[in-house]
Amino acid sequence: MSYETKLTSADTLAAAGRERAARTAPRAVLVVYGEDATTRVVEVPDGAELTFGRSRNATVHIESERVSRIHAKVTRRGAALAVEDAGSRNGTWVNGAQVSGSQVLASGDEIVVGPATIVVGVTTRVDEQRRIHSGSWLEERLAAEVDRGLRYHRVFTLLMVRIQGAAPEVEAALERLSTKLRPMDLVAEYAPSELAIVLPELDAGTVDDTARTLVAAARKVGAEDAPVSVTAGLAAFPAHGTTMGALISRARAAVSSARGRRAGVINTPPDEAPGGADVIAEDPQMRRVFELVQKVADHPITVLVCGETGVGKEVVAAALHRASRRRARPLLRVNCASLPEGLLESALFGHEKGAFTGADRQAQGYFEAAHGGTLFLDEIGEISLGTQAKLLRVLEERRFTRVGGTADIEVDVRVVCATNRDLETETRKNRFRMDLFFRISAFTILIPPLRDRRGEIVRLARLFVRQASGGRLPPALTGAAEDALQRYPWPGNVRELRNAIERAMVIHTGDTIELEDLPDQIREGAAIQIDAGGSIDIRDHVATLERRAIDAALAACNGNQTEAAKRLGISRRTLIYRLEKYGLKAPPASRTQE
Repeated sequence: MSYETKLTSADTLAAAGRERAARTAPRAVLVVYGEDATTRVVEVPDGAELTFGRSRNATVHIESERVSRIHAKVTRRGAALAVEDAGSRNGTWVNGAQVSGSQVLASGDEIVVGPATIVVGVTTRVDEQRRIHSGSWLEERLAAEVDRGLRYHRVFTLLMVRIQGAAPEVEAALERLSTKLRPMDLVAEYAPSELAIVLPELDAGTVDDTARTLVAAARKVGAEDAPVSVTAGLAAFPAHGTTMGALISRARAAVSSARGRRAGVINTPPDEAPGGADVIAEDPQMRRVFELVQKVADHPITVLVCGETGVGKEVVAAALHRASRRRARPLLRVNCASLPEGLLESALFGHEKGAFTGADRQAQGYFEAAHGGTLFLDEIGEISLGTQAKLLRVLEERRFTRVGGTADIEVDVRVVCATNRDLETETRKNRFRMDLFFRISAFTILIPPLRDRRGEIVRLARLFVRQASGGRLPPALTGAAEDALQRYPWPGNVRELRNAIERAMVIHTGDTIELEDLPDQIREGAAIQIDAGGSIDIRDHVATLERRAIDAALAACNGNQTEAAKRLGISRRTLIYRLEKYGLKAPPASRTQE
């Protein structure tokens, strides 16, 4: 690194430090109480020198014969405040003692100048650095934005930004970028050195200038180029996609194709593959699933899709919609588990103006918005018994009433439900209505977990590599990497595999994806190999497998210990004991554990 580069880097960090110091410096004020019961608040910025006196030229004018023309002055240097008498006749007093020379002030000190009392106030500021959310939070928030866009015909853009350089310089670039964001904009870390920014109310036609402004802010320190590399790509809803997966995939493809371009922002992502072209169905079980999809696609019967979290239930629902005569109408998705009980009914059926506090206008629900199309109700096993009764009426009569309304509304909607619960067991425990269960399970499609269709793992991994390559020549998976993918049990199923590949695409170098580019839990699985010519302690082997299974279950459940314990088939108390035994610390749960 040259001297000039080092100097530029130091200047960059110094400028960023000055910006942050200005934002976080304590706020100092003087509250002046006058003789006539008036009050005045005077700000004391860094470097200020305030004067008090009878003169009209004084910073704070005090009209009294007991006050000299320039009676006293208050100065601030950094966080330090001081008061000094300016040779007045009657003196300046602090906390009842007369000031002699310069006296340092603290918050709460009381200065007396003639009839005026001045109280010093110093408060620390909250660092206004924007919070960077997690990848799991991004998925939840992006899903909510998609739902909002489909229901209310709103637009938004997902901007993916890669900032590469030394860690302090990347942090400084992020701070500069954050100052250009609106309060409604949301930032999350999608992968190392890669940020996802959700920009509500900006579509493909209006977002380009905003994206360029953000990239320019990250690249520049004043008029100088910062020693970081910044590239960005975007995908707008609904122009470039109407699902969370499609938007992320196309935005990342756009940011990959932005490399080497000076503008750094690609307004239109590469065209996506035709619908259904990327479905992998090599396993006999999955071929049977898509045969059933074709058979039932144009039948009005409600379909229940069952399977573990992340197996691809939404992919099957989308395939049902594409294969039906309703394909030109909307496909709307509702995650029933993500909406509080008090909001779920309104979200499904809509509400009238004044139906509840905050209902300042009439709103359509998902059933009304999906008229003529398909409504996908994910995690249907999570809804309450009261909402189940209302849902049963819609499925049987094809009509419903908005919350707070009296008029029936008829709808023509194809309903596809999905769950990872055993609903038959839930009905026996009176947690799910039996009549609703029979109504939605007349045609059930069971999706096997990824660990039971291992012949598809490598093919899916290669597909995700191509999708993440953004039109460039995709890197090849090494044999060791493919073997590790094959051996791993995939508790998070296809979703976990996609996340692992996207992470590997970010951190790999060269033309191949190595074993070292895969997440820790997958590499640890590959490391457990029994040498035919050696020996292994079976207790260590079991402990390693148990530790890896616990770690993977917590990751798949976003750190929720209760759900992870259910997935592992053990009690929560046992799980906590194992966490302590193996020194594992669960990541923070996405919602409060019971």
